Amino acid sequence: MSDLLYSFFMMMNGMSPYILLGFLMAGVLHAFVPSSVMGRHLSGCGVKQVVKGALIGVPLPLCSCGVLPTAVSLRRSGASRAASSSFLIATPQTGVDSIAATYALLGPAFAVIRPVAALATSVIGGLAVGKFERTHFDDAGASGVCSVPSAADEPRHGFVDKVKDAFRYGFYDLVRSLGGWLMIGLVVAALINVFVPADFFASFADKPVLAMLMVVIVAVPMYVCATGSIPIAMSLMLKGLSPGTALVLLMAGPAANFASISIISRSMGRWVAAIYVTSIVAGSMAFGLLIDYMLPRDWFVIGHDVVGAHGGEMHVSLFATICSVLLIALLVVAFVLPKLISSNKDNMDMNKTIRIKGMSCPHCQASVEKGISALPGVKSVKVDLRGGEAMIDGDVDMSLVAETIRNLGFDPVV
Repeated sequence: MSDLLYSFFMMMNGMSPYILLGFLMAGVLHAFVPSSVMGRHLSGCGVKQVVKGALIGVPLPLCSCGVLPTAVSLRRSGASRAASSSFLIATPQTGVDSIAATYALLGPAFAVIRPVAALATSVIGGLAVGKFERTHFDDAGASGVCSVPSAADEPRHGFVDKVKDAFRYGFYDLVRSLGGWLMIGLVVAALINVFVPADFFASFADKPVLAMLMVVIVAVPMYVCATGSIPIAMSLMLKGLSPGTALVLLMAGPAANFASISIISRSMGRWVAAIYVTSIVAGSMAFGLLIDYMLPRDWFVIGHDVVGAHGGEMHVSLFATICSVLLIALLVVAFVLPKLISSNKDNMDMNKTIRIKGMSCPHCQASVEKGISALPGVKSVKVDLRGGEAMIDGDVDMSLVAETIRNLGFDPVV
């Protein structure tokens, strides 16, 4: 038990400063770069728009289900299917928080290759969707798919309000959305590190393609965010998994899961979903083979001092420990505070209820609450993520509520 706690603590200490920095950068991006601006840049079906979609998606720290409402919002702001698909493929694979954490645990080579691989696969996937879009949607210009949108009517806030929004989004909304999966990833990694034999993956050393296919089979039904997958990949590499196969886990695990594939199929079309999965799986394996056969292996060596699983003297950074304590405090606030607020809302007269399919994480829950709250006549909203329903207090047209939910990428049950 002591080895397990020790391994968990050392990995968390190694990641927490970079994760907090990533959350801060994500909050700044969210507060100071409105979606309408991104929508205008992503209008059109050309290569330029697809590349922009990928470049915008790479730094955003959204999980595969949380990115869907954002992609739907971009489509409504004028983004094409091609650019939206590029954004969808790039975003869940990485983010500023996971890039920083990747550098902390896996080293600079992985920190560079991971976003580059996400960028390349998303551009290829977006171009494939663009070709399909031009072939099957001849009325694209008329429907606004490839047209230039007008200026959005988003509210303009002052600098102080934007700073508050940045801190709220980065250190509350994102912590609530990604924190649970991060903790699960750390626990799973600690268990692997302590209990899996050191030579467990030695038998796959000469069968990299088979190992990658096995990782894909495991990763698709498994849901883990881009940051939460890092300690798992690191622990598996310490047990003999090749760096290229670890990259497949880092790319396919966060992006290609059943929930996101199902929602993309419903909201963007089955062909888009098929291209989405193919781009991620084929791209991750291609980059994995590139790492294993063409890049120096010493670029991907992980020091055992990072995880501290095999004894020895513990070297603890005071700053890293403070960051870990702060991260734990943010997790407590993010997961306890909503329950306290929810208990107060239980006393309200929620006179309308609508069931919702497709919500998978707190980010989905927050998107639905925000969307419904903005409707005229709504006094308050409580969205039950586990129960899959929204309870509304106020005089509001429920057909408008259902339309809002659909526009966010989810399915209302009416």
